[in-house]
Amino acid sequence: MAIDYSQIPSPCYVLEEDRLKENLNLLKFVQEESGANIILALKGFSMYKMFPLVKEYLKGATASSLNEARLIFEEMHCKAHTYAPAYKPEEFDELMSYSSHITFNSLNQYELFKSKVNDFKDPISMGLRVNPQYAEVETDMYNPCIVGSRLGITRDVLGDQLPEGIEGLHFHTMCENDSFVLERTLVHVEEKFGDLLHQVKWLNMGGGHLMTREGYNIEHVIKQIKRLKETYDLEIIMEPGSAIAWETGVLTSKVLDIVDAQGVDVAILDVSFAAHMPDTLEMPYKPRILGAYQTDVPGKHNYRMGGMTCLAGDFMGDYAFDKPLQIGDTLVFEDMIHYTMVKTTTFNGVGLPSIGVWTSEGTFELHKSFGYEVFKEKL
Repeated sequence: MAIDYSQIPSPCYVLEEDRLKENLNLLKFVQEESGANIILALKGFSMYKMFPLVKEYLKGATASSLNEARLIFEEMHCKAHTYAPAYKPEEFDELMSYSSHITFNSLNQYELFKSKVNDFKDPISMGLRVNPQYAEVETDMYNPCIVGSRLGITRDVLGDQLPEGIEGLHFHTMCENDSFVLERTLVHVEEKFGDLLHQVKWLNMGGGHLMTREGYNIEHVIKQIKRLKETYDLEIIMEPGSAIAWETGVLTSKVLDIVDAQGVDVAILDVSFAAHMPDTLEMPYKPRILGAYQTDVPGKHNYRMGGMTCLAGDFMGDYAFDKPLQIGDTLVFEDMIHYTMVKTTTFNGVGLPSIGVWTSEGTFELHKSFGYEVFKEKL
């Protein structure tokens, strides 16, 4: 059901409930056919209003910090699969109370905290993150296998026997990739760590499995998972970041002004690429705008999109429209729910976009709005 943007404040992240359900249904199918456990990665989608719905389909969630683990415990009512590059000693006791699994990034971290885990009142499964030194990620910022990466243990550091109490291995080397990248990655994982896979109970293949993108080969990924389970007698865990909220919602905005910048028409918006969509600058990628062409088009009305901060680079160009833009027009940035929403800031004191849901019943429900207090409390 089409969104009625007249019901929605600006700016606002709007999740479409029906689209989220479609993604969750697909992921549930992969779980059931393959025997894998797919869990939600909060670093990509932390909209806790939807956690009860997610829990109906998936097997839990993964946390990268104490705050995420606590949010999972409080709002999803389960314990987290927890991994961080390093843990703060003063937080570790509380972190354990929210975690069913804890993965260590180094043997130093394992040695520092293993006795605490072993002495904890509830069982916690310990794992190690490994680095297979292979990744098909084009942007270095997102590539955990570049030379000098701090993420994961290379095989030369591990002996022939895993440390006592280690029940799982974890690799995370993908970024919005398909099942054939996974297949090629597994060649390197098994080449370097195959003997150690026989020593553990579970293998966490991290995120980056974009199963909900059009054209992803679902049968092929199911085949990869089944082969691993049969070869090593393992529980397979996957923790997609983008796949769960892929194409499930938008960021609405309004045109505040239109200026002639030395021959370039710039639409200044009530959103910011630097503050509200920082991943568009760091990844980088060009977000789609509903009803717009993704480039200048001769004979059309061409504009650069300007953010509302004073950062000179807070802009995105260029787009074309069939009709000229007017001050007050609504512009809709598509596919803005995964990762974009969790990275927002209040740089320049700009207000955070509201958050809401376009429900299956065709109505808008405001989940949260943010005012001066949020800006002040962060400083």
